[in-house]
Formats: sequence, structure tokens, C-alpha cells
Amino acid sequence: MIFQKAIALISITRPLNLLIGCLSIIVGAVVSGLREVTTPLVLACVSGCAIMAAGNVLNDYFDAKIDAINKPFRPVPSGKLSKTEAYRYAIILFTFGLFLSIFISVFSCFVAFFTAAGLYFYSYRLKKTSLWGNFVVSLFSGMAFLYGALVSPKPWFAFIPATLAFCFHFGREIIKDLEDFEADKAEGAKTFPIKSGKTFALNTARAILVFLIILTFAPFYLNIYGALYLTIVIFGVDLVIVASLLFLREQPSAIRLRCAAFVLKVDMFIALIAILAGTFE
Repeated sequence: MIFQKAIALISITRPLNLLIGCLSIIVGAVVSGLREVTTPLVLACVSGCAIMAAGNVLNDYFDAKIDAINKPFRPVPSGKLSKTEAYRYAIILFTFGLFLSIFISVFSCFVAFFTAAGLYFYSYRLKKTSLWGNFVVSLFSGMAFLYGALVSPKPWFAFIPATLAFCFHFGREIIKDLEDFEADKAEGAKTFPIKSGKTFALNTARAILVFLIILTFAPFYLNIYGALYLTIVIFGVDLVIVASLLFLREQPSAIRLRCAAFVLKVDMFIALIAILAGTFE
């Protein structure tokens, strides 16, 4: 019983998302000039992951009814965690993450509080609205790089990966909304695909991801990153995005949308490698 509860507490935080977030914080620090493990960097990783985990748990708390239709295997709809337990867990994680941010810097503390408040409002209200929710969660995903950069000597260098991450998440978030279309509609949500139609939403996601592909060439042509970055990003990131878009041609099923969203999530690791390669070459 205790073991099952522990597994539920871990899985509801979405460990793969946390790993991406933690690596984004580290990459943000590295591209901004940090070349050693410091106490502020460790605090940024732990506090950032705690805040991201809280946001993920809170998302499952507010989405319990929708997940019961579309993703009944998740901890709350499956009964492994009660809604009350999930909410208390989210508050504990938020508190822990915000407390640690106090010991990094004043600006880091401000960013942490702003992000925590934004994630709460996103789960509570914006997630079920048209496009604004997608925009906000993508913005905070990009801010992970900036959070890491705040412990580095040249924080403005993180704007490049933050911008690329924003576009990556923005396109993927719309695909996830398309996957949840039926469940969201049953619960009266007003997500972008529901308000604009599946075809227009899918075309919007395609346009954002195509724009991202074009944007990935900018750091090379601006002489910020070199040939190694370009090679990895073309073959490891851009071609995967193209393959995912081809996989989602016409009117894809929910299973195809889920597969594409997962592939794009995994592809974010390759994108991080490309950015690191560009930093050190």
C-alpha cells in the first residue's frame, strides 16, 4: 500500500517532464557562461523542479474529471491518490520550491513566485481557455532556461534556447489539446481546438512547428552556434518534427496525436544536446 502510494506520488509529478525542466535549467546556466557546479545552480535545479512538479500535480487535481474520461490511468482518476491528497501535495511542493528560491537571489525568488502563481492560475483557469493556456505554459517552459541563467555571468545568452523552447512547447501543447478534444468538450472546456475547430488548430500547430524549424537555423547563421549544432539540430530535431507532422497528416486519431506529442517530448532532449554542442564547439 505504501509502495503504491509512493509510486503514485512520483508519477503524478511527471518525472520525464521534470527531467527536461531540470536539464533546461542546467543548459540555461551553461550557455550563459557557468562552468562549474555551484550552490545557486543546485538550488535552482531543486527549487525549479519542485515548482514544476507542483504545477503538474495541480494540473491533475483540476483535470480529474477530464482525465477520468481520457486518461483514467493517472493517479487521481484511478483512485491511487485522492483529490485532497493531490492538492496538499502540490501546496507542499510549491512551498518547498519557493522557500529554496529565497537563498538564490532576489530576482530568482521573484521569478519563482511569478512562475508558481502563473502555474496555479493556468491549471485553475487558463488551461481550459482558447490559446492563452497554451501560450502561458509554453512561456513558463522557456523560462526554465532563464531561471538557470540567473545564476550565471551572462544571463541574456539564455534567450536563444528559451525562445526555441517556447515555440517547441507551443506547437506541442496545441497537439495535446487536440488529443484531449473529446474529453475537454464533454467537460465544457473552451480550448483552442474546440473554439476554432480541429483542422484550424492542427494547421496552427503545424505552422508553429515549421516556424520553429526555420528558427533553429538562426543561431548558426548569426554565428552564435557552429556546424556541430546545425548538424545535430537538422538530423536530430528538425527531421523528427517533419516526421511527426507527416504522421499527423489529414485528421489524425487521438492515438496518433498522443504518439506525436510523446515523440516531440523525447525530441526535446536532442534539442538540449544540440544547444550544448553549439555552446562548447
